[in-house]
Amino acid sequence: MELIERIKERDAKIGVIGLGYVGLPLVIAFLREGFTVTGFDNDPNKIKMLKEGRGYIKHIDISTITDALSKRKAFTPTTDFSLLRDVDCIIICVPTPLNENREPDMTYVFSTAETIAKNLRKGQLVVLESTTYPGTTDEDMKEILEKTGLKAGVDFYLAFSPEREDPNNKEFSLKTTPKVVGGYTPLCLKVAKALYDTIVEKTVPVSSAKTAEATKLIENIYRSVNIALVNELKMLFDRMGIDIWEAIEAAKTKPFGFQAFYPGPGLGGHCIPIDPFYLTWKARQFEFSTRFIELAGEINTAMPDFVVTKVICALNDMGKPVKGSKVLILGVAYKANVDDDRESPSYRLMEKLEKLGANVSYNDPYIPVIKRLRKFPQFEGRRSVDITGDYDLFLVATAHDEYKNLDLLSYGIPIVDTRNLISGRHPLLYKA
Repeated sequence: MELIERIKERDAKIGVIGLGYVGLPLVIAFLREGFTVTGFDNDPNKIKMLKEGRGYIKHIDISTITDALSKRKAFTPTTDFSLLRDVDCIIICVPTPLNENREPDMTYVFSTAETIAKNLRKGQLVVLESTTYPGTTDEDMKEILEKTGLKAGVDFYLAFSPEREDPNNKEFSLKTTPKVVGGYTPLCLKVAKALYDTIVEKTVPVSSAKTAEATKLIENIYRSVNIALVNELKMLFDRMGIDIWEAIEAAKTKPFGFQAFYPGPGLGGHCIPIDPFYLTWKARQFEFSTRFIELAGEINTAMPDFVVTKVICALNDMGKPVKGSKVLILGVAYKANVDDDRESPSYRLMEKLEKLGANVSYNDPYIPVIKRLRKFPQFEGRRSVDITGDYDLFLVATAHDEYKNLDLLSYGIPIVDTRNLISGRHPLLYKA
């Protein structure tokens, strides 16, 4: 088959839509394998920075991109989506957030599909990587793309391959993480598998796009439910005077039947706080209640309240009210050692503490300035401050390595630690 042969020979042109935490690593992976790549994004600032050889995601090394720009000109970053007609394989990596009612907001996916449809031609492969509910690819997207008169599986190829990015994971990379692939038809699967075979060590073909979509949801729901379990146990063990982290470390010495999950101040990142509710929403169409998913969501969503209560108790022990107290939050990234603050529980903590009258600042070596946030626009433009003793309380929300080297207890103020950054017991240390 012509497209498969062109892919194998690295003659096929690749188009990646969405140059964020998922799309940019894909661009780099295809460039490394000798493909010509066009990167599409609506953000002109991203395009400008890439053209200048500058990165905007801290942990992603863009030297491959700068090399392509300077030598072979194999990479074209652009906001001109009419160039989609010139590529052979189109990969969609756009956000899939929730709306105010915790229902899927498919605006980005469907508008992208409409844009592709305007430029779709015979022989192209279209792959969705954005996490979504089963049926998005071979029902919703297929319907949009087939309005052109072209037929999926006949005139063009349609597939789903869920992204499995874990920012700054030192053990697994895009190349070494197995890639699940599902196609609308067996031929669609064959073409999509051939594409990903060029950039990953192992592809995992499944019987349908729906199965591939369900696979990603299973992965994230599994994590959400287990994190909710340890969060609930944390609150219980706190009342019982038991250190949840010590108990988990002891439990994971069992060589079988146990996998360690750790509590925190709430869920962050673009996947775990959001993806489970895509299935919850879809399940309602089948008159099915996803009780485990919804209960896990309730527990995880309530964690910031537990943390705020700990802050109130810590300040109270010092004879201080929350109102007027100066609180420094350590870390607004949703996980350690990255500059990714999507859905970070730190912002919920900031909001709740400020509503109680606290004066809240933050420190984060990875996020010097808070950019515009969909849910918390009031924090845009705030800047990271230095860690000093001029505060009434430290609230550890992210366990960056930089904090591990600090003797925070030496400042002589209460510390509410949500990440077990500080081990042991101390009169000023409050585990949350």
